[in-house]
Amino acid sequence: MSPKPSTPAAPDRSTVVIGNFDGVHRGHRAVIEQAGAMDPELPLVVVTFWPHPASVLTPGREPLLLCSLERRIELLEQAGASQVRVVRFTRELANWSPEMFVERVVNPLNPAHVVVGRNFRFGHRALGTPETLAGLGEGRFDVNSLDLVHIKGSSTSSTLIRAAIFEGKVRQAAAHLGRSFDVHQVVVMGDQRGRELGFPTANLVLGAEYAVPADGVYAGWLTPGSGPEAGNRLPAAVSVGSNPTFDGLERRIESYVLDRTDLDLYGVEVGVEFVDRLRGQVRYEGREPLIRQMAQDVEACRGVLEEDSRRKAGA
Repeated sequence: MSPKPSTPAAPDRSTVVIGNFDGVHRGHRAVIEQAGAMDPELPLVVVTFWPHPASVLTPGREPLLLCSLERRIELLEQAGASQVRVVRFTRELANWSPEMFVERVVNPLNPAHVVVGRNFRFGHRALGTPETLAGLGEGRFDVNSLDLVHIKGSSTSSTLIRAAIFEGKVRQAAAHLGRSFDVHQVVVMGDQRGRELGFPTANLVLGAEYAVPADGVYAGWLTPGSGPEAGNRLPAAVSVGSNPTFDGLERRIESYVLDRTDLDLYGVEVGVEFVDRLRGQVRYEGREPLIRQMAQDVEACRGVLEEDSRRKAGA
């Protein structure tokens, strides 16, 4: 169950950071880090919106989400938020004037400082800008608007990260996220074919509102949230797709933990990280060619993950 959005209560003075924060990428974390450094003695309150504004304003055209609300809150806290305040985005809120937005969302947090991204917009028809916010806060709080983060000449944004994920470019996505792209879901019962083939998998089915990498096979890590292996990052070969060799219809994320046939993960929430794409999805004529390819995928995966471990150990 998603956390219930709540109306902010009045605390002591605070530093407030406002944004959507889907994916909590490097740009978001840079804003939070710089906000926290402005006045380290003050609590850092991060305000985020749920659901995505586009799902309310242009339903059917909203972007796919990079993570759930629960995961967003977790990542914001890891980035340094003392508190995360979730504001329910509605048509009514979208029609508020910039003045009403400040009165109802910002002022109750009693901010000394408000920090936003340079492209932050708020109020009816997104007429409010950081400059508008500064004018409305004059005499009560100061406003800092921060530039976008750039990685290898590209501006970091949730839009860019989604595009990379849709193309299977998970390394590019990771460069802008500051971590491997991951998904979190409860393992469900599959067709049991992986076990029959000697490669038992943990199967995830994500909701249609979430971004999933392009079909194919990836090197990754699987981390159970409970059970004997809780918290352990286990090396995994991850397949995304509908299993065309067996005329599958449902798109799934299937993870085989390398060299492990003893895991019982049904009903366990797991996190799956995508490190690199090994190949696209292929339809094979029968079981034997598929098994041979899966064995090759496992060895390729092992090499990628060994390199990933060495790189992170040296970071």
